[in-house]
Amino acid sequence: MSLKDRIQEDVKAAMRATERERLGTLRLIMAAIKQREVDERITLDDAQVLSVLEKMVKQRRESIASFESGGRSDLVAKESAELKLIQGYLPAQLNDAELDALIAEAMAQTSATSVKDMGKVMAAVKAKAAGRADMAAVAARIKARLS
Repeated sequence: MSLKDRIQEDVKAAMRATERERLGTLRLIMAAIKQREVDERITLDDAQVLSVLEKMVKQRRESIASFESGGRSDLVAKESAELKLIQGYLPAQLNDAELDALIAEAMAQTSATSVKDMGKVMAAVKAKAAGRADMAAVAARIKARLS
């Protein structure tokens, strides 16, 4: 079963169980997927659905930071709940050791020696860690190693 189908089945299950908050978040996910399908006139595969979910996770994290600085704990709780549900559809995150190994491997493959080579290393790591790591954190680690 594809990821999109799994989300659709979860929407139906949430409707049957009358879980309002969960249903609302699942509908947001489906709307984002449908929007991208309509915009690009394609049917998304699992990798493309993962990229939509990653974008939604990034948006939630930014919103949580904004709401915390604004003192809106009610909205922080709402966004945190949505973030947790969305992350449930992403593959397991890489731990620090696995991430460092991927970065070292990518640096060896691309013969990276300076910050100028960061784009090559990022491309190599992103291909292997898509959906399993926060790319902003990965970029910071790569930059630190190349500096």
